[in-house]
Amino acid sequence: MNIMKKSTETIKFRVRYQETDQMGVVYYANYLVWFEMVRTEFFRSRGVAYRELEKEYKIFVPVVESHCRYKIPLRYDDLVTVIADLIEINERYIVFDYEVKNDGNLTTTGSTKHVFVNQSGKPIRIPEFVLKAFK
Repeated sequence: MNIMKKSTETIKFRVRYQETDQMGVVYYANYLVWFEMVRTEFFRSRGVAYRELEKEYKIFVPVVESHCRYKIPLRYDDLVTVIADLIEINERYIVFDYEVKNDGNLTTTGSTKHVFVNQSGKPIRIPEFVLKAFK
């Protein structure tokens, strides 16, 4: 089943010094960390905490694909807005698109695809309570 309307989550923070590289710009891998931060909030705000999925249900949601396009560099102390849109969900995987903005300017776009797996790492159907929470 595909999502008909977008389901969005947003976080805001300032770039920390430790997130920059020798050139003074945000190190490229940090964007994937930021995607995880907003995705975690997406789950939590809908009553489905990652921690609960892992500890109580032994369900894990690994990234199986990721993409990031860098348009404008970010630097220390920039105010960052990271937006996650759940754009696709079916019985076995979900797909998020991301936008990173600074002062309203789009700096970065990306996406991640996730499968739901059991403790052995075998793909499983997305539990009904997760599907309901995300609709």
